[in-house]
Amino acid sequence: MDLIWQGIKQAFHLLLTGDPEVVEIVLSTLQVSGSATLISVIIGVPLGTLIALNSFPGRKFALSLVNTGMGMPPVVVGLWVSIFLWRSGPFGFLDILYTKTAMIIAQAIIASPVVVGLTAAAIGQTDPKLRLQIRALGANRLQYLWYLLREVRFALFAAIIAGFGAVVSEIGASMMVGGNIKGMTRVLTTATALEVSKGNFDLAIALSIILMLLAYGVTFWLTQLQQKQQGV
Repeated sequence: MDLIWQGIKQAFHLLLTGDPEVVEIVLSTLQVSGSATLISVIIGVPLGTLIALNSFPGRKFALSLVNTGMGMPPVVVGLWVSIFLWRSGPFGFLDILYTKTAMIIAQAIIASPVVVGLTAAAIGQTDPKLRLQIRALGANRLQYLWYLLREVRFALFAAIIAGFGAVVSEIGASMMVGGNIKGMTRVLTTATALEVSKGNFDLAIALSIILMLLAYGVTFWLTQLQQKQQGV
């Protein structure tokens, strides 16, 4: 219990004193996970809408791939991104391995199936009568999609929250493609793992508490936006 208490005290000490290294790690975490979540939304919402509203050969197979991707181990994503970005890989010429860009790519791949799957499920469960009503009002294709997405906007907020939660807490892919380089690619999850490997459990506990506070803060903010949209 003393170790846990020391970790809690150190966490608040680091936060209150604005420790430069911790601040840099927190900002890197927000930058990487926030950018990955945004990319996953840009990719996932249109793709989920496309799958939900259209019947095409292989639709069930596509949905099964999306559902599999929602539970894909991050280390698998990290492995394949590393292979593609390796010097001898197809995109090795970009020279972005062990950078934040590589971490964002890996995390976006992890989050995208989550956003796609939840978006497709939300739109697929809308009342068919509502769709007919929107059509009957003379809406064109873009207007139809806009009103339909507005109808499921609460579920879309949930998809964003789930996507962010999936990436802010992962470590395997970030470690493999980012390398946990101090001042460059170190984020809260990789920093916590590093301190555990060094036996600095009090600092590791402090970093884990800061990570939980960060995840809670962002999720709380998104939830507030969702509730505001609902008028609660």
